Amino acid sequence: MLAERGTALLGAAWRRGWEPADLARLVRRDLRPAHSLRYAVLVREETRRYARLDPRWKAQLADLDAGGTGEGIRPDRFSAAVEAVELYRLLFKVPAIEPVGPPPGSVPTAPLPTDDRELTRVRALLAKAEATAYPAEAEALSAKAQELMTRHRIDAARLAGVPAGPGEGVAACRIGVEPPYGEAQAILLDAVARASGCRAVWNEEHGFSTVVGDAGDLAAVELLHTSLLVQAHTALTRAEAETRAAGRRRTKTFRQSFLLAYAEHVGTRLEETAEAVVTESAEPEVLPVLAARDVAVTEATERMFPKTKAARVRGVSDEAGWRRGTEAASRADLNHQPLRRLRGGGGGGAPGGASPAR
Repeated sequence: MLAERGTALLGAAWRRGWEPADLARLVRRDLRPAHSLRYAVLVREETRRYARLDPRWKAQLADLDAGGTGEGIRPDRFSAAVEAVELYRLLFKVPAIEPVGPPPGSVPTAPLPTDDRELTRVRALLAKAEATAYPAEAEALSAKAQELMTRHRIDAARLAGVPAGPGEGVAACRIGVEPPYGEAQAILLDAVARASGCRAVWNEEHGFSTVVGDAGDLAAVELLHTSLLVQAHTALTRAEAETRAAGRRRTKTFRQSFLLAYAEHVGTRLEETAEAVVTESAEPEVLPVLAARDVAVTEATERMFPKTKAARVRGVSDEAGWRRGTEAASRADLNHQPLRRLRGGGGGGAPGGASPAR
């Protein structure tokens, strides 16, 4: 009876717009590892009921499976019942959110149109960029990957043409933005999204940003954002080690200031790079196509989130952290920055869309 109640609550949460990865983040943040294992088991049991699942759901389920099989769940009945009730209480309380895809059992959406060969090549360049300790090598990797992605995006725009109607070709996905330093992560994601012709709306309460954009751009946005986060934390670790070696102690305010500076200045570089690539590489007949797609993305975002509000960036209180973060951003390998950001807009500062007002 208790298990049936769990699957019913899980199905209800999915109908309210939640996806497996969204709930997994909430469980991981608000409960304990044992609850995460129990949640993964519950998801596997519930999804067996559905003959059809969206491709993105299948990918999220694969990630859950990689996290464990449930063998670590404590066997005694009392502990199991307590953990189940705590998990079910969380599932019961989640509010309705904006759906970004069909619920399980409905007709799946078509897979996002991505060039797997192109992404594989970009992913390989990103891996090298994250591993290298030499800025010159990172710059060379950046130039090569950027060239690949730019040519691909220009070709895609030329072939697709102007959208035939509102929302055509526009899709959405959610990307986790979790503590610590969620604000800096959200700003960085917003910068990556905007420079790629997408929009990011941060929901701080639930620990994710929704990225809205041309369906073919979403995978590239997530890939670049993840790589830049890795580079940022690598640079932060190096900066902290250097300051400790100099006899100075660094604190949470240093790390917060470092990451905010990194996000702001990388955002500026991303936007400048995107505008330069459009100016230099796109044929005149392609520019109206890119502009029309930009408008379609903006309108779709406003339909999904009509009550967004701007978020004020919390104060930066460590000058050394800000300076070191700016220096790290100047060295960051932007790799495959995708094409286009035709309109002016903040590369730095707060995310363009903050938590939806509820």
